[in-house]
Amino acid sequence: MTEFSARVEGVSISGIREVFEAAGEDAINLGLGQPDFPTPAHARRAAIEAIESGAVDAYTSNKGTRELREAIAAKYDRDYSLSIDPGDLIATSGGSEALHIALEAHVDPGEEVLFPDPGFVSYDALTRIAGGTPRPLPLREDLTMAPADVEAAITDETAAFVVNSPANPTGAVQSEEDVREFARIADEHDVLCISDEVYEHIVFEGEHRSPLEFAESDNVVVVSACSKTYSMTGWRLGWVTGSTRRIERMLRVHQYAQACASAPAQYAAEAAISGSQEPVKEMVEAFEERRDVLLEGLAEMDLETPTPQGAFYAMPKVPEGWVDDVVERGVVVVPGEAFGERGAGYARISYATGIEELKEAIEVMRETTRAVR
Repeated sequence: MTEFSARVEGVSISGIREVFEAAGEDAINLGLGQPDFPTPAHARRAAIEAIESGAVDAYTSNKGTRELREAIAAKYDRDYSLSIDPGDLIATSGGSEALHIALEAHVDPGEEVLFPDPGFVSYDALTRIAGGTPRPLPLREDLTMAPADVEAAITDETAAFVVNSPANPTGAVQSEEDVREFARIADEHDVLCISDEVYEHIVFEGEHRSPLEFAESDNVVVVSACSKTYSMTGWRLGWVTGSTRRIERMLRVHQYAQACASAPAQYAAEAAISGSQEPVKEMVEAFEERRDVLLEGLAEMDLETPTPQGAFYAMPKVPEGWVDDVVERGVVVVPGEAFGERGAGYARISYATGIEELKEAIEVMRETTRAVR
């Protein structure tokens, strides 16, 4: 009788989903990793025009349209002075697929993948699906990942380590010094660094830096997406870039699993990346304002919270029972342990919601804090 693969049996449904299902229909949702802003109008128009012209009625190249890949390459030149060959890019079905094909192409059964804990839920699951062995690493007090901890954890069985900055669920941004070190580690230990840069443009203090800027070998692969920067989570358009030989191997996975990313989404993404960036600026300014309101509220509750420098999440340390009580009172937050064992004792709060709703949720959190202490 056919049973299930050990890879799938080793993966469970995300703990985030459990929280959503436990909440009432009228709950204030501070659990979503999704901007509450519309997709830029010029991106929507580009998709509509492509649909009406019939341009989306056929497969695109497996890697994506040449025009989209040229737009992404131009973005890397504009943002980081990096010269990327459009042939060394694959348009994917969101950043999630980009991460998936990067792991599938580089991890053999039993090989280890290092990643932050607490960290994005997909790192552990996709490592297991690739047949690899997850190796979660503890974070510093400010919830950044220490390069020294990565280097110390590398063994002969290590296939890759994941860097996520700005980070989900912590909002932490790695310093330039850290990023340079991650690049050095990839070079000197001949191990792949997968840099998850999906939140690259949502930074409040400092600036985002990529290990791709500093690596001297081809041991860095970058994953990014339109999802957060352009509020295009539902469009499912991401990409991965790396050396020609690495892209060729990832393409082998992509072409059989996906064929090509959604054609309408590719046209929308091209316009979003090439067009006005003013909507991005306005969104980031709004997130920063919300962050400050949330941090002030948490500080008044005496909940210790490392200041998030990017993304749109905060992770306060919370008393036992705090998350359950907040959810019962009608505000959805996610328990830290949903993002790894070392997330226990924290809660992830998304401030991708209107400021009035956020203030209302803060009052609920205040009531909970008084009740559970």
